[in-house]
Amino acid sequence: MSSLSIPVWALFGFAVWTLLLLFATVGVYRWSRILSGRANVREWTAETSGDGWYPRAMRAHANCVENLPVFAAIVFVATQAQVDSSTANAAALGVLAGRVAQSIVHVGFRQTEFVAVLRFSLFLIQALGMLVIAGITLINVI
Repeated sequence: MSSLSIPVWALFGFAVWTLLLLFATVGVYRWSRILSGRANVREWTAETSGDGWYPRAMRAHANCVENLPVFAAIVFVATQAQVDSSTANAAALGVLAGRVAQSIVHVGFRQTEFVAVLRFSLFLIQALGMLVIAGITLINVI
């Protein structure tokens, strides 16, 4: 059995999800157009405006990239502090589940008011999960 903690596995899952999301959305979209001759490699910009599927995929991937270092720092410190808590484990799994669900909702649905509120709720689950792990870590070291 692995000696990695659940938060470390959740962090690993978050990183893998970030890559899979990039390849399965932005990568497939771009390369299908490049390989079919509908676009050139040099034509791609970081443009993320609009409500189409592709700009939403770009923003969903950017959300992953923006939050991954924060989650990594919290998990790193919790690991260094040797936090072993079922609450921290559940929070870490909640962060991962919230991230995957938020990405799917972001990419898969036109952004109505309901969908935007759902996306924010899924982000809030992640943020609260990270704060829970950080709080448990602080309590553990004090």
